[in-house]
Amino acid sequence: MAKPSDKLHFLQDLLIDEFTTRIRSGDATPSDLNAARQLLKDNGIHCAVEKDNPLEGLVESLPFLDDNDKVIAINEKL
Repeated sequence: MAKPSDKLHFLQDLLIDEFTTRIRSGDATPSDLNAARQLLKDNGIHCAVEKDNPLEGLVESLPFLDDNDKVIAINEKL
């Protein structure tokens, strides 16, 4: 019998594969994108936004920040 942690890893792999398939095909709904974003956030996946990076434009277009998020300049330390 598989350990519970093995089952959770398998389920997470299935979710990631499904999100990837939907996003690449263009069939992802706003809800799918939000769930994929939350999965990344919950697992500590972050990225740095650098000058002239496509993410910079996205960040600048957002009208608000989540109160739990902390924006840190690249040259600052956590």
